[in-house]
Amino acid sequence: MSAEVQLRWLGACYFFFFAILGVMVPYLGVFFESRGFNATEIGSLLAILMATRIIAPNLWAMVADKTGMRSELIKIGAGAGALTYLSFFHPGAFWYMVVSLTVYTFFWNAILAQLEVITLETLGDKPQRYGIIRSFGSLGYIVLVVATGFAIGQWGPEVLPYIGMGLFAGMLAACLPLPANRVKVNRDAPKVTIKYAGPIGWFLLSAILLQMSAGPFYGFFVLYLKDAGYSEATAGLFVALGVIAEIIMFMLAPRLLGKYGIKPLLFISILFTAFRWLMMAWGVESLFWLSLSQLLHAFTFGLVHAASIQFIHQQFDVSRRSTGQALYASLSFGVGGALGTWVCGLVYSHNPSLCWVLAAGFAFVAALLVLPLPGRRVEAAAV
Repeated sequence: MSAEVQLRWLGACYFFFFAILGVMVPYLGVFFESRGFNATEIGSLLAILMATRIIAPNLWAMVADKTGMRSELIKIGAGAGALTYLSFFHPGAFWYMVVSLTVYTFFWNAILAQLEVITLETLGDKPQRYGIIRSFGSLGYIVLVVATGFAIGQWGPEVLPYIGMGLFAGMLAACLPLPANRVKVNRDAPKVTIKYAGPIGWFLLSAILLQMSAGPFYGFFVLYLKDAGYSEATAGLFVALGVIAEIIMFMLAPRLLGKYGIKPLLFISILFTAFRWLMMAWGVESLFWLSLSQLLHAFTFGLVHAASIQFIHQQFDVSRRSTGQALYASLSFGVGGALGTWVCGLVYSHNPSLCWVLAAGFAFVAALLVLPLPGRRVEAAAV
C-alpha cells in the first residue's frame, strides 16, 4: 500500500474515532441525566471516560514498542471496543454503567496513541501535513455533534447507543485495510532513560492542568447550555462552531509552528483557554460571548494539540514514540481529564459558574508551566 493510500485510511480512522468522541463527550451527560443519574454520578461516570486513558494507552504502548506492532493493536482495539460497546444498550444502574464504560473505553482509548505514531511515521519528512490528516477527525466530530444534537431532539437521548454502535462499526471497517508494517525493534540497543525533570516534565504537568481546566466543557457543556435556555440542537451547533475553528487552525498550524515555534504558541493558546472559560462563567446568556468562547477552541484544542504532538515527536526517538504519545494521552486526557470532570461533578450542582472559574485558574497555571520549555529558535528549525 502506498503512503498516500495509507494516509487516506488513517484519515478515515481519525474521522470515526473523533466522531465517537463527538457523540460521547457532549451528550453522555444528557443521556445519563435521562436515565435518572444526578450530577455527582454523572461526573463520576464521565470521569471513567477519561480515566481509562491513564492505563490503556500505556499498556498498549509497551506492547507496541516491544513488538513493533501498531496497526494490529488498532484493529484489536477497534474490534474489542465495538463488541463490548453492546453492553451500553442495557439500561443498568450506576455500577453496571461503571463496568460498561470501563470495559469499552479501555479498548477505545488505546487506539489514538498508535494512530498518531503511524500517521507521523507515514508522513516521514513531511510532518507539517499532520494537521490536514488530523482534520478528518475534527470533521467527524463536527458532523456527529450536529447530527446527534438533532437526533436527540427528534427521538430522545436513547438514540445515542445506536449512533455510537454504527460509529464503532465504521471505525473497525476503516482500520482493517491498514498494513501490518511492523517497526524493527533493536533489542540490543541501549535503553534511553526518559528525563522527566526537564522539559518533558514541565510539559506533561502543564498538559494535565490544561485538561483539568477542560472538565466542565467535556462533561457539562450541553447541560450548562440547557440550563441557560438553549436546546440540545443549538448546543450542538455551538460545539460545531468550535470544531470549525479547530479545523481552520489545523490548516494554519504548520506555518505558525514553523515561524514561531512550540513554546510561544502553547503559552498564548493556554492563556486564551483561561479567558475562554471565564467567558463561559459570566457570558453564557450572550450569543456574542458564547460564540467568541467557542471560536477560541481553535487555540484551546487545535493549536495546543498540534504543538503538543510535535513536541512529543521531537522529544522521543523512533523506538519510544508509542510510549511518548501514550504518556501524553494518558496523563493529559486521562489524569487531567478525569480529575477535571470529577471535580466539576462535585461543584456543578451547587454552583455551575464556579466550575468555569476554577477551570480558568487551572489553565492560567498551565500557561505558566510552559515557560521553562526550550526557546523558539531551536523549535522552529526542528518543525
